[in-house]
Amino acid sequence: MRKTFQLVDPKKHEDRVLEAIKHEIRKYVKREKKKELPEKETMYWDFDCKIGASIEDAKTVVFEELIQSLDRLKASGAAEVYVEVIAKAVPKPPRTENKEKVADKAEEA
Repeated sequence: MRKTFQLVDPKKHEDRVLEAIKHEIRKYVKREKKKELPEKETMYWDFDCKIGASIEDAKTVVFEELIQSLDRLKASGAAEVYVEVIAKAVPKPPRTENKEKVADKAEEA
């Protein structure tokens, strides 16, 4: 999702506009998490996020900090905000067996 949101709407209260943006972001993330993982070797969905007053000012943030960054931008008086949330499948880490377990199994046999 790459989208520029208007934080000011003359027909709505500022807080309701902000809550609607947060709701849309959360709805997108929930929809992406429901999708089937592409391979057996992937564990979960992760998200690459950017947020800023414009596309040029967008900075990379961790998904957990996205909503707080949105609140900070609103508090700074920005009229619009650019949000980018891209889903990616995170692979399982490679499995390494402990050498001691392998040696114990060899001795038992």
